[in-house]
Amino acid sequence: MEHKKKLEVLAPAGSFESMKAAVAAGADAVYMGGSRFGARAYADNPDEHGLLEAIDYVHLHGRRLYMTVNTLFKEEEMGELYQYLLPYYREGLDAVIVQDLGAMDFMRRNFPEIDLHASTQMTITGVNGARLLKELGASRVVTARELSLDEIRRIRDQVDVEIESFVHGALCYCYSGQCLMSSLIGGRSGNRGRCAQPCRLPYEARENGRKPGEPLNRKQERNVMSLKDLCTLDLIPDLAAAGIYSLKIEGRMKSPRYTAGVVSIYRKYVDRFLEYGPDGYFVEPEDKKVLSDLFDRGGFTSGYYKQHNGRDMVALKEKPAFREGNQKLFDYLDKTYVEAELKESINGRAVLEEGKPSELELSLAGVCPDGSLAQVRVEGQMPQKAQNQPLTEDKILKQMGKTGNTPFAFANLEVELKGNLFMPVQAQNELRRAGLEALEQAVLDQWRRPVPSGGCGASDAFIAPNAPAAPPAPTESTASAAPTAPAIPTVPAVPTAPAIPTAPAVPTAPAVPIAPAVPTAPAVPIASAIPTAPAAPTAPQPSVASPSTSPTPFRLYVSAEEPEQFEAAVREADVAGIYLDAAGFAPERWPDAVQSCHRAGKQCLLALPHIYRSHAEAFFKKNGKWLREAGFDGVLVRSPEEVMWLREIKPELRPVFDASVYCWNRETVRLFARLGAGRLTMPWELNSRELEPVMEELHREGLDGELVVYGRIPMMVSAQCIRRTTTGCVKKREVLTLKDRTGALLPVKNHCAFCYNTIYNASPLSLLGLESAVRRLGPAVIRLNFTTENQEETARTIRAFADGFLRGQEVLQPCRDFTRGHFKRGVQ
Repeated sequence: MEHKKKLEVLAPAGSFESMKAAVAAGADAVYMGGSRFGARAYADNPDEHGLLEAIDYVHLHGRRLYMTVNTLFKEEEMGELYQYLLPYYREGLDAVIVQDLGAMDFMRRNFPEIDLHASTQMTITGVNGARLLKELGASRVVTARELSLDEIRRIRDQVDVEIESFVHGALCYCYSGQCLMSSLIGGRSGNRGRCAQPCRLPYEARENGRKPGEPLNRKQERNVMSLKDLCTLDLIPDLAAAGIYSLKIEGRMKSPRYTAGVVSIYRKYVDRFLEYGPDGYFVEPEDKKVLSDLFDRGGFTSGYYKQHNGRDMVALKEKPAFREGNQKLFDYLDKTYVEAELKESINGRAVLEEGKPSELELSLAGVCPDGSLAQVRVEGQMPQKAQNQPLTEDKILKQMGKTGNTPFAFANLEVELKGNLFMPVQAQNELRRAGLEALEQAVLDQWRRPVPSGGCGASDAFIAPNAPAAPPAPTESTASAAPTAPAIPTVPAVPTAPAIPTAPAVPTAPAVPIAPAVPTAPAVPIASAIPTAPAAPTAPQPSVASPSTSPTPFRLYVSAEEPEQFEAAVREADVAGIYLDAAGFAPERWPDAVQSCHRAGKQCLLALPHIYRSHAEAFFKKNGKWLREAGFDGVLVRSPEEVMWLREIKPELRPVFDASVYCWNRETVRLFARLGAGRLTMPWELNSRELEPVMEELHREGLDGELVVYGRIPMMVSAQCIRRTTTGCVKKREVLTLKDRTGALLPVKNHCAFCYNTIYNASPLSLLGLESAVRRLGPAVIRLNFTTENQEETARTIRAFADGFLRGQEVLQPCRDFTRGHFKRGVQ
């Protein structure tokens, strides 16, 4: 029967004590961080010795330990990764949970026998992303919390990977891996395990045109981004039917008592389902009450498994500062699990015979990785003939049955005495001790591994034909590939997009004043012709796929989310290319927009949605004709899903990877080059110094870099909808505002075509005035991201940045309030 298949109860372990409590409560596996690189930097993570001890502990009890290495890696940290992981690899670490794609590729090559689990921080939302991660070496995908059961079922049906999904605990408001809110507000990055949880704070929701001081949400409902905790006891049969193998409990910041309580409840119900199936499955209300007594944020939600979003998922009110605890429950959990010493049942046989060494045979079932029986045989002191009182079976059982603080307890111990014998108690103890130590060693030896072949930094021995790179200097990091590591598949070489003629450079053009607006310029329909300077056929613009060779330091690109921004950008001769937001422009207008760009000597690229799920799949299936016929020069991809989707749907369109497809180190640059990237956008959270090695590697790989120098940074991308939470869904693309406790106003745009919200920073990023620092980095393309600006603001901003970056003029900031983002400070 299908319901009889094994399910894994996966428990959080923020400390050694929580790990022991989880194992005692019945967890099949635990996930745990080490001293570095974990997504819970403030948990009581063990040091190297402690984590090695934890690995041994779980293995002696037949369980698994998955190590969280699920942060993004700066370049200088990549050099430390091999030595950091090596002791755990040798000890028998079962799997590594990874966010950084470059780090994952490094682990695949250097630690070929370890399982790699793609973290939920990778924002895997469908079949395409799961297939890509499978090709890159992942054996398991931790799905985004926002996926429905149907979406998960499709992944499992079409991709041969294990599925791990969250079943209990806290829910983030933002898609995991896409949240920059804590990072931008206070410098504590969720991508580095330091989230300060600003989503739990109160906010006023407002709309344009509403009376000042009249928010959309009532005063007692200001926690519009604080989601209730997830609880899926009722859904366990449905989760199993959807193909979820590992039921993941959140809570590495919680206490050992919380861990034990939640794990014990889920263990009970997983076992009930496995024994009785869906027809015999039911949930007792008192067990839900136990979970609520352990932690309550205002009730539970079953999450996104059966709904896309909803007001009923949001706590709205602040979590009570105090609630009376269930002390009887707490005492029970402490005594039963937290303070308990777990013992594995073993069988033994002691043989004592005069004139022969004493023997002890021990065996243990169910804890070895292959399910085999662990067996040992040890010898001890030779018994002597008794002079007075000979040994009896009861005396030997009493002495030999003492297992002390070992992880074992005798289920059965046989004694075979041959003759009237005497053997000192100390000798009996030594025989028992030797046997138990040998058994422990025999179990652990089956989990442990030798040092991997290939050495640190072993790399693949090929480069994709469409991404040539200069040969690296011979260093330890470019040693030959480990023989057991599979090669990463590359996309086939694709023809370069035809060069689009550009307007001639205008180094001597007089400065355009920033202050004057252009209110009198008539709005230009996208389809209409736009007067431009004559094309310069002898100076073709570089394609998306080729590195820049132009003497002009930068090419200026614009991202337009709204038609009026496009209309302003297409007029400006300094703009070399425009990204057209797929959510903001009707597909039937795409061809006209492309033609308008081409007539103006500009490239036109389609910016795909930040989240690619079933809504996006249906959208592009319906509008495939316009995508095929529009004539786009490239595509801006914003998630791993879209890399694979584009390869299958329109492989001739070279992708520009956006800042949300994180590239923090050289390893990731090389991987993205093999995946066919045409250009890479620098990530939001690295400072200029940390960006240097990334840009250097891009140049080595023959790729262009792109840097966003203006625009509101997307702080959150959420499946939830502020409009729906406050007043109900209106199915209308619009911009609301969230006002925080400091009075800052955060624009919120709902992208109805793909059903997600983007929350932007209160002030736009502006690197105007830092031209020299940007020039030292050497990006071929600088980009202006327009999100909420009107036509006049768009035109004024383009002219200011063109004067500052292209002509080297001193100009005033086009906006009153702005931020430098992380370009100077970076994140920890």
